[in-house]
Amino acid sequence: MIALAVIFAFLLAALGLGLRARRGRDMDLEQWSVGGRGFGTVFVFLLLAGEIYTTFTFLGASGWAYGKGAPAYYILCYASLAYVLSYWLLPAVWRYAKQHRLISQSDFFVAKFNSPLLGALVALVGVVAMVPYLVLQLKGLGIIVSISSDGRISSHWAIVIGTVALTLYVTISGIHGSAWTSVLKDAVILAIVLILGIYLPMHYFGGVGEMFHAVDKAHPQLLTLPSSGMSTSWFASTVLLSAVGFYMWPHNFSASYSAQNERVFRRNAIFMPLYQLILLFVFFVGFTAILVVPGLKGADADLSLLRITTATFPSWFVGIVGGAGLLTALVPGSLLLMTSATCLAKNVYRLARPHTSEQHIGRLAQLLVPALALVSLYFTFNGGSSIVSLLLMGYALVTQLFPALLASLAPRQFVTKEGAAAGIVVGVATVAVVTLSGATVGSLLPGLPQAVKDLNVGVIALVLNTVAMVGISAVTRTASPAPATTASLRPEPEATAGTG
Repeated sequence: MIALAVIFAFLLAALGLGLRARRGRDMDLEQWSVGGRGFGTVFVFLLLAGEIYTTFTFLGASGWAYGKGAPAYYILCYASLAYVLSYWLLPAVWRYAKQHRLISQSDFFVAKFNSPLLGALVALVGVVAMVPYLVLQLKGLGIIVSISSDGRISSHWAIVIGTVALTLYVTISGIHGSAWTSVLKDAVILAIVLILGIYLPMHYFGGVGEMFHAVDKAHPQLLTLPSSGMSTSWFASTVLLSAVGFYMWPHNFSASYSAQNERVFRRNAIFMPLYQLILLFVFFVGFTAILVVPGLKGADADLSLLRITTATFPSWFVGIVGGAGLLTALVPGSLLLMTSATCLAKNVYRLARPHTSEQHIGRLAQLLVPALALVSLYFTFNGGSSIVSLLLMGYALVTQLFPALLASLAPRQFVTKEGAAAGIVVGVATVAVVTLSGATVGSLLPGLPQAVKDLNVGVIALVLNTVAMVGISAVTRTASPAPATTASLRPEPEATAGTG
């Protein structure tokens, strides 16, 4: 009962922070979705860098270290590369968004390619990708609360209660609620990860080095990449796919609009890769659990961190771990719900009713939050797949937006709206066919060298996407008018950046 009480205390604290964040603000669409473009370095850092500390941290990263070993290191690599990319990418996106008062990711594509239809396509791709990501958070929430409470509250009820709280404060406070809750979430999660990652190897093996020696002795192949399957080429292609896709998630993309100025991104890019290193301690927990709580197979490997925690610590500490896990679901879940609702209202609904006022769009976006929450609940209770598999599927989808985005930032835009749309459709269709059929590059083309067969299929979709985009643009370029404005990756003079 102690653990359950601690978990509910965290839930009430998150709900209180989320609701209080609205105080004193006129919550129009710009305030609700991008914080009035007034967030400084700390809030933007927590919304973007803190995105890595989700239920994925508690379950997926430790679960892959437990079940797959060395391939889990891709998780450590991809976000670090994405943060380096953000030094050039996000200032360019922010400048253009501020100049044109953009709200959603889809708005960016609408303005760049002068095509509301392309904006609707981007919105739909983003929402379809965000549903499995939100399902991931809700699944993780249910697992964390149920195990941490020793089964006193079922996974289903934990998911329902968490979703109700999530929906309530997102609808009322928007991104302000997410930002303030992320402060509590990151403070708690960092403390928990460091304690677990340092204490558990020392408690059971005498130190991290001794832990790795014991794991290597018991499972000699686990700590190296295999020669086929999740091999070196799989690793490199998955890191590439995830790195370029990191800011293609609509909630990450539009969260960048909330910054006060572009210098915020350059400051954060210096420290965010260091922040990523904390994930090493999550891997230490997963590797320790291999020998302490053996026998977890398949998707149950995601339970490794919680199993070893409940076997090692008293109830009150387990409750704190469960509360931290709850927060890791609520913060990214709130951003996913809010961004999905904004994209559907502003870029899909408005396509059918172009003269709808901004005020009406804002109200509709808030009303769509509970509807999307119900859809996500349905898929949460009626779907399978492990935590990492869900995330990789979403990444493969949103990454298909990257070629068109990169082309739009060129000083002289050579990609047409038809080319951008064709590339996205081809890429998404490839991901969908491969995912539904369970095919791999190796099964589709068995005669290729092993290194090629092991490539992540999302990268193959990205190549086909780029080929279609360039080819269709070449055919349609003469009929497409040149865009009126562009935003390049070249930084503006500091005098135009605003104040911090």
